[in-house]
Amino acid sequence: MGEVCRICPKNCAVDREKHAGFCGVGSTSYVARCALHMWEEPFISGKNGSGTIFFCGCNLRCIFCQNHEISTCSAPDFAVPADAHRLCEMMLKLQGLGAHNINFVSPTPHVHLIADAVVLARKSGLFIPTVFNTNSYIETESLKRLDGLIDIYLADMKYSTGALAKMLSGAEDYPQKARAAIKEMYAQCGNMQLDADGMAVRGLVIRHLVLPGNVGETAKVLDIIAEDYPKDMYISLMSQYFPTHKANTLPPLDRPLLGREYARATNYALAIGFSNVLVQKMQSATPEYVPKWGVL
Repeated sequence: MGEVCRICPKNCAVDREKHAGFCGVGSTSYVARCALHMWEEPFISGKNGSGTIFFCGCNLRCIFCQNHEISTCSAPDFAVPADAHRLCEMMLKLQGLGAHNINFVSPTPHVHLIADAVVLARKSGLFIPTVFNTNSYIETESLKRLDGLIDIYLADMKYSTGALAKMLSGAEDYPQKARAAIKEMYAQCGNMQLDADGMAVRGLVIRHLVLPGNVGETAKVLDIIAEDYPKDMYISLMSQYFPTHKANTLPPLDRPLLGREYARATNYALAIGFSNVLVQKMQSATPEYVPKWGVL
């Protein structure tokens, strides 16, 4: 990069050519998985799968992270280094396998690489949509670098409360930073647009993982979304929580989400008027759906 890193609100201000940032990422990006993925929202995965590229490293420290093997390690043994040309090759290979889109997962520390690689891939024949699958803890100026390059944003809105964000993810300023970032995503792409086959072509989906014992927090997040966006905003309420990583040490996160908790969350979303609420089956709350790491 050759300049101090201010991609995300951690504001490390390090030269990543010389030192890794808080996210653990230095001058080289590593990819832990490049493969078709069937377990995103139906209009993202479709029949063939989403062409996912999972990056290593993360700028949050979520104690319940289901991908902690790669979020807490920027270069695990099973990952491969990727520059813009290697990333371009991955995208074109996934497109050749029939992927409905190219889905960058945990992309925030790799914004500049992704921007360069997408430009290169489009010049080389990439025509399917690009997806930025993000925890939303990113500065709006970094997102502006992606304007015109990303077609679809899958954006987490994890918390409304700073104290909870600090305790569970190590980022007290998460609520306001994520709220601002999602507004920028919406300004770029608008609400979700589907083609004649029901597949996503452009737009924003706001995701929220319902946590055990925290349905009240979910309601506050939904209230924020209702304040900022129209009631036809696409919202993905996820039930896939299960205790993992460090969550086993902190009740009530040491237990699975209950069916009645998830029902309360979805009922609240509908009660306040949202018309495009995506729900999951409770059976999704299992390690079985955690991706197997490996690159094509």
